[in-house]
Amino acid sequence: MPHVHLEYSANLESVVDFSALCEVLRREAIDIDAFPMPGVRVRATRVDHYAIADGNPEHGFIDMSVRLREGRPQSVKAEAIERLFEALKTTMAPVMAKHSLALSAEMRDIDAALSPKFGNIRNHLENSA
Repeated sequence: MPHVHLEYSANLESVVDFSALCEVLRREAIDIDAFPMPGVRVRATRVDHYAIADGNPEHGFIDMSVRLREGRPQSVKAEAIERLFEALKTTMAPVMAKHSLALSAEMRDIDAALSPKFGNIRNHLENSA
């Protein structure tokens, strides 16, 4: 873990490369010491039905949710969400220069006892020993 999930308004698909944005956030996440690289997941989900502010269909949004296993100190989590949100803002700056866009982020702890995990990604990493 962590899992980074972007929800975005459908009207942004023509102006944002979400695959590239996911890669930017993945690279930032794996550079955060508290985030083990094999557990990093970044995904984006298009939201087709939404209403924003005054109802103008030109408004768009990207909401970033970061879920991670409990146990990290508050200061570590604060620095991590700040870094990820800054990467999002920097990447979206050219879009925001031309389009109405709301960005938001939230980090949540996951109760490890209630979140089973299973996988073999670590066994298939290119740099595994």
